[in-house]
Amino acid sequence: MSQHPFLLPADPGAPFPPAERALRQPDGLLAIGGDLSLPRLLNAYRHGIFPWYSGGQPILWWSPDPRTVFRTDGVRLPSRFRRTLRKSGWTVRADHDFEAVIRTCAHIPREGQQGTWITDAMVEAYLELHRHGHAHSIEVVDDSMADGGRLVGGLYGVAIGRMFFGESMFSAESGGSKVALAALAHRLHDWGWPLFDAQVENDHLLSLGAVLLSRPEFLSAIAVLVDLDSPAGHWRERFGTLPASTLADVRPSG
Repeated sequence: MSQHPFLLPADPGAPFPPAERALRQPDGLLAIGGDLSLPRLLNAYRHGIFPWYSGGQPILWWSPDPRTVFRTDGVRLPSRFRRTLRKSGWTVRADHDFEAVIRTCAHIPREGQQGTWITDAMVEAYLELHRHGHAHSIEVVDDSMADGGRLVGGLYGVAIGRMFFGESMFSAESGGSKVALAALAHRLHDWGWPLFDAQVENDHLLSLGAVLLSRPEFLSAIAVLVDLDSPAGHWRERFGTLPASTLADVRPSG
């Protein structure tokens, strides 16, 4: 295994090195440099690689081992939260305001975190992915507001074939991100998509039902899923509108 990350050439169509060559320390660092062009990003996700870096750093590309994923029939909401959710007036939709979701993810304060890894360049790159129907936002809206609703939670990520690669989520009200996550899982399960990516483990994701796959397991799974037929395009109509209260009775299988 190489002891240094691979330096990407300027050509956005150039291949990435195999993800198996990623470093053990820091876990998953594979490559450095390149750009955030649409073909480069799609090529990265297709091979289980994603960009993650802070302002002032070069672009860093990662493929951690193990990989954190959700099975779409495996999201687990806490019992107390389910009871609250049954009375919720929130609704969930997709791709109505992708830019608001990604900018909120970039700027919302997070405990123990200073600044953001969602740089201006990242925002512009994912807006471009969204314009081409590859990046999607899940939006949780409080319909009780007089102005027609405001975002109380959401997430965004990239879809290729029948695989969704989650990038970031936020809560503006308690539980907003949980609802977005559960709604995404519910819709993807209905569509026959078995997994979605959550990248790196943390206690919060594990408490909601995330599981860990070894890098070989993850790469083997997505190699099939990204080639399954599911055309790119916005999800606004396909996802529809989902009352958050209906998620209270969706239980994980097994």
